[in-house]
Amino acid sequence: MIGVLAREDEQEIVREFFELFKTPWELYRPDHSYDVVVSTAGVAVDVRTRLILVFGSEPVGSGEFAPVRVRRHGVSLAYKGNRIPIYGHCLAFEDHDSDVTIQDDGSSALFRLDTPAGMLIRIGFDLFAEIRFLLMTGQPVSNADVPTLDWHITLLRDLIVGAGLSVVEIPPVPAGYAFTVCLTHDVDHPVLRNHKLDHTALGFLYRATVGSLLNGCRGRLRGGDVLKNWSAALRFPLVQLGFAQDFWSSFDRYLEMERGLASTFYVIPRSGDPGRNVQAKHLERRAARYDLADIQSQLDRILADGGEIGLHGIDAWTDSTQARKERDRIATFTKRTDLGVRMHWLCFGESSPASLEQAGFSYDSTLGYNDTVGYRAGTLQAFKLPGTKRLIELPLHVMDTALFYADHLNLSPDGARKITGQIISDAGRFGGALTVNWHDRSIAPERLWGGFYMEMLDELKRLEPWFATASDAVAWFRLRRSAVFDEVRQDGRVVKVSVPKTATRELPGLRLRVSRKGEMRDTALSANSFTEIPDLCNAAL
Repeated sequence: MIGVLAREDEQEIVREFFELFKTPWELYRPDHSYDVVVSTAGVAVDVRTRLILVFGSEPVGSGEFAPVRVRRHGVSLAYKGNRIPIYGHCLAFEDHDSDVTIQDDGSSALFRLDTPAGMLIRIGFDLFAEIRFLLMTGQPVSNADVPTLDWHITLLRDLIVGAGLSVVEIPPVPAGYAFTVCLTHDVDHPVLRNHKLDHTALGFLYRATVGSLLNGCRGRLRGGDVLKNWSAALRFPLVQLGFAQDFWSSFDRYLEMERGLASTFYVIPRSGDPGRNVQAKHLERRAARYDLADIQSQLDRILADGGEIGLHGIDAWTDSTQARKERDRIATFTKRTDLGVRMHWLCFGESSPASLEQAGFSYDSTLGYNDTVGYRAGTLQAFKLPGTKRLIELPLHVMDTALFYADHLNLSPDGARKITGQIISDAGRFGGALTVNWHDRSIAPERLWGGFYMEMLDELKRLEPWFATASDAVAWFRLRRSAVFDEVRQDGRVVKVSVPKTATRELPGLRLRVSRKGEMRDTALSANSFTEIPDLCNAAL
């Protein structure tokens, strides 16, 4: 059992952190004994524990036992050959060797001291302030490639296990699978004919002809794809006149590509509306050119095939009244009320979580990057945004336009494989839910990114994850959050966990994992020897 000594203003973040690091804990009580005490409030002299971990970027006054060398801001830590960005201040300690160092000069960010009462470990940054920054502000693009929050969990686990104690936890990995994958699709341009000769249509013609030719010469596009794009451009007038099939109006092809794999489609609630409070040079381009009635048959096929329809919101992020109107319009066409949302252009503000929650959405999947891929919140896990009671955030990790657009990463297929391969590897290492967004027209001319998408699907399927709709993935994380550790004896030999039964969904089970000091393994989630039980109904070890 972990006792947590924290300031009152940190306690909401503390609770959320220990939903992500799902291990037995409670706020510190002086009349209780703990295996481990985690403190961000200095060193309590009367603490009864085998291990105390003191986090903080300020010297703790007369109780400071670690010789501070310097206090720095915005450094990165080096740990196990990996980088952990620190967004606040960090202390470096004098003349002390450790495996947690400040990256640019090798000084130690950690100090260990053995005492007759137990081990004291001083860590030079503010753990819960870092978690607050990740969940509320998010990482800059320069650190998008680092699952920072997941590394904080790993570091804390390793410090405890390294001190010779066991760690009991429910990892973010569904029983029977390696991790979770959410395949999602933003439906922005499903009907080319509706665009006439607007900016989107003219951009299509340019990229299908001149752009394709240039990309073919650069080796970015195969010769056959260049011909496909030129052929589509030649058919453009016929599509506009209704004499040729609208090749954009085929996003339900994803159902064939993803046969047997659940996926989620986010649709825009109304046409011709660019929305409010969006700072953009050409705001009119944000307006959709389709009505839900235009794609009703495709929506019906998606739902019949076990897929999910969510809202691709226009103004839902601005206030709850608009959010409710947009939600109700989607519900009218889908006959579903348990809806999730992802905002168009990934618009999000400080008041957005409360607005979406008040409107009745069960989850949001907006938090990601437009111009890169990776970990805006520093994690692969779904989490609860501070200030909300029920709304779950399912962060977005990989988006096609961020990978391939010229004004974003502008990657070649080889470059995209490398960066997505690392994110897939992280999912295998940390668990969680890898969320992918492949737009509706990305498998059609002129993008023709369907081949890369299929390669990525094949690689994912090889690793045997759980392919879940966004709604089902969120339901699984809710199930994990609902699990309660009823009994954990101090010797770590008896664990009892209560897990409520799910009445509405068939979901994978939860794992129980006990990590112990032992031979190191090549995953962050299981860096030490461990025992694992897939069924958590009153498991006893």
